[in-house]
Amino acid sequence: MKTIFPIMKNKLFAVAALMGVFVLGAMAADVTGKYTAEMPGRGGNTQTITITLKADGAALTGAITTPRGDQKIENGKVDGDTISFTTTMTMGDNTMTQSYTGKVSGDTIEFTREMQGGPGGGRGPAKFTAKKSS
Repeated sequence: MKTIFPIMKNKLFAVAALMGVFVLGAMAADVTGKYTAEMPGRGGNTQTITITLKADGAALTGAITTPRGDQKIENGKVDGDTISFTTTMTMGDNTMTQSYTGKVSGDTIEFTREMQGGPGGGRGPAKFTAKKSS
């Protein structure tokens, strides 16, 4: 009977350690704050943008500020170190939805933006990096 307890003790320790890894892996990245980025635009030009994010568990809200004004973040989600959201912009009679997916690493987010609808729809995805400024 004496030899069973050390084996059970080691198994319980291993299970507890694995559970800790899973819990840490499932925790959402802390993305709340302001980020700045040079976002690619038409003709290879870039524009400086500010992305303001507020995470509340798995929900993500905020806005993107461009030279054209603010765009509210919609459908925002945080899933571990991945974030996603959309913005909608209306120009004249055209409505354009932009989908953003980002991979968080410390104080930076590597974004991919895709556009649907309007004159910008059909362009390939654009990649850019946002750095936390506050």
